[in-house]
Amino acid sequence: MAATDIVKRIYAPTALVGQIYAAPYGTTNLPPIGNVLEASVEYKESVESQDDMTQLGGGKHGERRRVTDITFKAKLADLNVVNLARGVLGTIEPQNAGSVADKPYTVARGTLIPLPHAGVTNLLLKKGTNVVAAAGNFDLLPEGIRIRADAIVLTDGDAITVSYDYADQVVIEALTAKAPELVIRFGGLNEADSGRPVLIDLWRVSQSVTKKLALLQAKGFAALEIEGSLLQDPTKVAVGISRYMRTTHV
Repeated sequence: MAATDIVKRIYAPTALVGQIYAAPYGTTNLPPIGNVLEASVEYKESVESQDDMTQLGGGKHGERRRVTDITFKAKLADLNVVNLARGVLGTIEPQNAGSVADKPYTVARGTLIPLPHAGVTNLLLKKGTNVVAAAGNFDLLPEGIRIRADAIVLTDGDAITVSYDYADQVVIEALTAKAPELVIRFGGLNEADSGRPVLIDLWRVSQSVTKKLALLQAKGFAALEIEGSLLQDPTKVAVGISRYMRTTHV
């Protein structure tokens, strides 16, 4: 089939699935971002019109239309570290496994002592020089040490120290980075047309902070809803070449 035959093709029902890839603007190698439930590009335009004053009944003499905004929106099913960090304008801080020795705390029965690390093991809690057994006194949880309200050995105001080992982990510090600018490619496959490929490139997307980050919900899976504006890519300079986006059909 010649390329001109693709232009003439009429049959084109569309139901796309596929992988979305993204990386910082200016990057050539794009990793996948995971399962994306929805993605779209939306356009806004301003319209100016001029009345036809040459005859009875009115009408429109002229019209001017200009695109004012192009927005990329997506709902991400995979809340991985990279997607989350971009969604909350955060920085990623990998922390290798390590240990903490004799960190001081004060007891308040019935409350949680939030530890600064996750994946804690080999916890040793001391009151003075004496080791305090967990049974009947505290519970080690993923979020920290919960002192029991009816603790046997521990009382309010006791000075204690804790030592422990912790696992490899990654911390995301939210609102510590500027909005990311991304280059995005969608490798679409048309399920309504024999899996025919459709490629969509967004040359420069400024991603905004997510409008909502679900913590708890009774039903369904959490999703990360993101959006961003398509900005002009000044590296695209050839005649007839878009500085915003491109689609490729076969």
